[in-house]
Amino acid sequence: MGNFKEDIAKTKAFIFDVDGVMTDGGIMPIEGGMDFIRKYNAKDGYAIAYAVRRGYKVCVITGGHGNLLRSRMERLGVTKLYLNCMDKISAMQEFFAEYDVDPATTIYMGDDIPDLECMELVGIPVCPADACSEVVEASRYVSEFCGGRGAVRDIIEQTLRAQDEWAKDRTGVLGVASR
Repeated sequence: MGNFKEDIAKTKAFIFDVDGVMTDGGIMPIEGGMDFIRKYNAKDGYAIAYAVRRGYKVCVITGGHGNLLRSRMERLGVTKLYLNCMDKISAMQEFFAEYDVDPATTIYMGDDIPDLECMELVGIPVCPADACSEVVEASRYVSEFCGGRGAVRDIIEQTLRAQDEWAKDRTGVLGVASR
């Protein structure tokens, strides 16, 4: 393990939790309780889609579920999605094997106790500013941004800048060029 900036310059993959990382952790159940409304940060979403377009593997592992969540992640183009996942370690190991990803070159962003074990298995564990104290302590980097307020964009942008991969095209989330 080198210094943080040197290590993010070697990153090939990202793994993210959802609630508390891509969102502020708030959920509103929809009638029937089978789905939830979550508020996402558009800049986080853009950064995820951009990283995928630049060739990075992006995995989402969450205990959350619902068609709205699935639809959001599919629209962003995440490489691998694990919903309603209660065994995050097995999901990570499957992702590593399926995509030939080295854990040492992987960033994991989590915010709460269920993420701690996963954070121990990657080279670069990181978290949002409002993560629980145990996660902050386990992190190599704590974003200045809270979950759902730009923490995902922060770590992706820093990583891609370190590899001179940031701002190489002007396409939007769906791959359409802006004018």
